[in-house]
Amino acid sequence: MTRYKFELFADYFQFYVQDDLEGIGDLSETWTQEAVDRLLAVAPGTVGVGTVRNTTVPVAIEIHPSAPAEELQPWDHVTECDLHVTSGQVVVAGRTDYFPEAARVPLPRDLYRVRTSYGNLARRPTTALMATTTTACRSGHHSGRGMSAF
Repeated sequence: MTRYKFELFADYFQFYVQDDLEGIGDLSETWTQEAVDRLLAVAPGTVGVGTVRNTTVPVAIEIHPSAPAEELQPWDHVTECDLHVTSGQVVVAGRTDYFPEAARVPLPRDLYRVRTSYGNLARRPTTALMATTTTACRSGHHSGRGMSAF
């Protein structure tokens, strides 16, 4: 497993994990009330990860050689979706980050299954750090590489 750590400004209570092709992934129509409630919006090539804080949040991306175990016990909230990566890397950015300067993580071209998990939600108004995990493995067979963000 390879891990990348970031501190992202989660302006508008969100950050993105997006294929590195500019112009894809318009989430303006996908942040419905249902998406806000589940803290997850999806558009082609983009996953909008909702946060419970409108401030800087710690984010880590983990690349796994295979799908990680499904450990739901420590999490308060878990969602899943697909992410199609065609560029060979993903951008990890806050909503208002300047796209050309945003962080990038190499990720082989493929269709990935993304799992987003949250912890410490009951403590969110205080100083607790929310853990957000996004796990991605190749979609369909779920035995390929995995990616987690938390």
